[in-house]
Amino acid sequence: MLLRRIPQFLRKSMASAKDIQRFKEATRLVYGPLENITEESATTWTPPDNPGAGGHRGRYLWTDAFGVVNFITLAKETSSPVYLTLAERLVSTVHDVLGRTRDGTARLPLATDAEPLKGGLRIGKMEAHGSDCDGQYHHYLTLWMFALNRLAIATGEIEYNQQAIQLAKAIHHHFVRRKPGGGALGMVWKVSTDLETVLVPSEGHLDAATGFVVCRLLQRTAEQLGGDPRVLEEEIGDYRRLAMREGKLKASFDPLDLGMGLWMAHFFRDETWAATLGGQSLETALVVLDGGRGVMAQSAARRLAFREFGMCLGLKCWGVDGELRSRLQAVIDFWQEFVEDATDEDLRPITVVMYAAALVPGAFVDGFLGE
Repeated sequence: MLLRRIPQFLRKSMASAKDIQRFKEATRLVYGPLENITEESATTWTPPDNPGAGGHRGRYLWTDAFGVVNFITLAKETSSPVYLTLAERLVSTVHDVLGRTRDGTARLPLATDAEPLKGGLRIGKMEAHGSDCDGQYHHYLTLWMFALNRLAIATGEIEYNQQAIQLAKAIHHHFVRRKPGGGALGMVWKVSTDLETVLVPSEGHLDAATGFVVCRLLQRTAEQLGGDPRVLEEEIGDYRRLAMREGKLKASFDPLDLGMGLWMAHFFRDETWAATLGGQSLETALVVLDGGRGVMAQSAARRLAFREFGMCLGLKCWGVDGELRSRLQAVIDFWQEFVEDATDEDLRPITVVMYAAALVPGAFVDGFLGE
């Protein structure tokens, strides 16, 4: 890995010094002290198992996807190339841990040295068996594809976007399936680590829509970086048909679903489906954030901070002002004192990385990297 200068388009700061400091402190809680890492030492940095991302062997796919994007945000906000190298090192470690069997001795079935992501990526659950066992989630995989896409744009290295495309193609027909007896096309929520067995047959609310959006982003970047402009056409077509079914694209009162819906819709906000979902979601957010009956009216014990941070991230990506912006800031401020002292060790890493992204969405925002 070569040392690099920070790309010119990553130089402009977009956040307050106070928020950047909080962002750095949150990142440290998951990935350890980073202040003294040099450009040279960054090339051999290994993300820690402890504190780590909270999953099997210290890696958890959703948390580390946020970690990669957050490192890219820090690269821009601090004008430091070190953070891009740390993002690359985190990607390499995730592929080496979650792209292999739990004992680490072999790649996942279907993967090869030439195509290391052809077997997908494990979730990183702590248990191999049981009701909450390891396996593969579609919504985690698409978020990882997005992180690879952001890294390709930030570094100018098309390889990362190609890896994301490889992953998208590899998992598609394992999650997008026809119902038994040649029925209608549908999706499943969770499959086994080897991609062969359906573990949860229900369909995630936003899985098809997020697949539709992320694959289009990968296609757009492929074209911009000199690749095939029609790559992923089959996958995009399937996701489009599934996402645009009657009643599928609607705002959710679940904070995380609400936020992630806004996040993925903001990339294509001028399209009718996205504009409609965005408008409905803003109206729903007013209810969810109502001080008398929304989340702020409940005690902390009845809430999950990371889900609310997802809502705040989506609102900031879409763009809000006035009363709604004040309400989302109140949510972030409310949880500030809980972030470092979170009592649930299992949820601390995911909570912390999503807190950082809610503070400074950065590379989650369309156009942030000048694409």
